[in-house]
Amino acid sequence: MAKRGTTKKITKRRATQLRPIRIQRGFTDNAAGSVLFEMGRTRVLCTASFDNKLPQWRQESGLGWVTAEYSMLPASINPRKPRSRMGHTDGRGTEIQRVVGRALRAVVDFEKLGPNTIYLDCDVLQADGGTRTAAINGSYIALVDAVRYGIKQGFIRENPVTAQVAAVSAGIIKGKAVLDLDYERDRQAEVDMNVAMTDEGRFVEIQGTGEQNTFSAEQLEKMLKLARRGIKQILALQKKGMKI
Repeated sequence: MAKRGTTKKITKRRATQLRPIRIQRGFTDNAAGSVLFEMGRTRVLCTASFDNKLPQWRQESGLGWVTAEYSMLPASINPRKPRSRMGHTDGRGTEIQRVVGRALRAVVDFEKLGPNTIYLDCDVLQADGGTRTAAINGSYIALVDAVRYGIKQGFIRENPVTAQVAAVSAGIIKGKAVLDLDYERDRQAEVDMNVAMTDEGRFVEIQGTGEQNTFSAEQLEKMLKLARRGIKQILALQKKGMKI
């Protein structure tokens, strides 16, 4: 059996290379938008549900809302992760779903969305590093499909999505900048970073942590350069997957 979170194969990618990405739209039938987003061996099911009403706390504004939830299936890692009880999300899951929600809200015009809510649910089927970035990447596509549904149903009149958004990880391993950390590379990383950007080249989120070492401004710029390059490729794959 593989150990917790590890892959069966040793990583052989170049430091500047993304893992293979696969996008399957319409993966489930009930959600307005659903996508199975795969980055290497990481697989995340992202669904977007369209609700033509608002949370109570936001009703007076008349402005729309986008929110996200994130969870890992018990067998997404090995050994099994116990299922959460009573609907509670652990600290890591809460942090990640907030990151996903912020990233997607950054590219939505709430006035155009109107008194509607889009719920994004991200369920990790298999984890091999980069689950939060995969969740952002898949959720964007699911969001776009949910918006198309809302327009078709007459819930909204015009597209509230203002830009495209994608995310990727980067890190420092043995002093060298590396793109798109899988589990094995994440274990080795002295520094790891998650970056989300729009297709306009604007940053939505930058999270960087010196896990085993500090890092310099020069190393930071190298990681950001790699992340920008990787995100550009992911944005292109998203467009291709959405047939834009």
